Amino acid sequence: MARQRTTTGKVRLTEVAKLAGVSPITASRFFRNPEALSAGKRERVESAARELGYVPDLAARALASQRTEVIGVLIPSLTNNVFSDVLRGIYDALQGSRYSIQLVNTRYSFLQEEKLLRLFQAQRPAGLVVTGINQTPDSRLVMEAMNCPIVQIMEIGPDPVDMMVGFSHNKAAFSAVSHLLARNYRRIGFLGARMDPRVQRRLEGYRDAMKAAGLYDPRLIITTPVPTSVSMGGMLFADLLTLVPDMDAVFCVNDDIALGVLFECQRRQISVPDDMAIVGFNDLEFMAAAVPPLTSVRTNRYEMGRNAISMVMAAIDGERPEAPVIDLGFQLMVRGSSSPRPA
Repeated sequence: MARQRTTTGKVRLTEVAKLAGVSPITASRFFRNPEALSAGKRERVESAARELGYVPDLAARALASQRTEVIGVLIPSLTNNVFSDVLRGIYDALQGSRYSIQLVNTRYSFLQEEKLLRLFQAQRPAGLVVTGINQTPDSRLVMEAMNCPIVQIMEIGPDPVDMMVGFSHNKAAFSAVSHLLARNYRRIGFLGARMDPRVQRRLEGYRDAMKAAGLYDPRLIITTPVPTSVSMGGMLFADLLTLVPDMDAVFCVNDDIALGVLFECQRRQISVPDDMAIVGFNDLEFMAAAVPPLTSVRTNRYEMGRNAISMVMAAIDGERPEAPVIDLGFQLMVRGSSSPRPA
């Protein structure tokens, strides 16, 4: 015998809840965020919905909330391995939820970011994940007016638009340079490429450490606005070595640059670390596989992506974090490229 239906023939959520033995609120939560329920309740609600042929009215829900079930994600690069790890965390956190991701590439352009934020504003997303904390004043105004949970990722600062998850690039760079100083390296160079705001903060950390040691020399710094690459690392190192031949260590703004330095040292028969120490940033997989293995600052990129989406979804459900800024910190992965020098 078929179960009784409403006069319109449409199954109601209350019928699903009754058959599953849960409250209508719990049944509604299943269709909004299944992971919020225990496994037993999920199975009962899913079974009841299937038996009754219940289909949630997503259009009506979007109209009622005036929000889509899309979370916008703005990142500056689709090819950089750093952001591949972030995206892996984002998609893992999203699995099993009702939300989908709309991913856009700002290409490290503040104007492009502003344009894309206005596009998202018109689309009324459920939430946003935005890379960095250096938006233009207009971009910040757009974000503040969007009335949805927003998480800025990859770094932290004192004035979040809404929430943040990341770490201090300044402190991470300071720690890396301090490590070299503690191991008796003194003429420590800095190599930087692209020079976006996060790279600028790493340069500040380098300067702070060298000045604190009384060893700061601007001639030890070479940067370029050109995008980073392994070959670029080799060229920058060669240029710096020509200018400062007594350099004994180099702090690289990322791991691609560091690998390029290692290759250039090998071409020139410069021993690492006996004649030249190398420290990178991000700790991509190849750093541990290099010969010698390269010291690097490990950043918790996967955790940033996963935390960001979890924070957005929790905030949508009214569960905002006690602290709007989460500092995931960093770890200095010390390897053979920065072995101690004799005093």
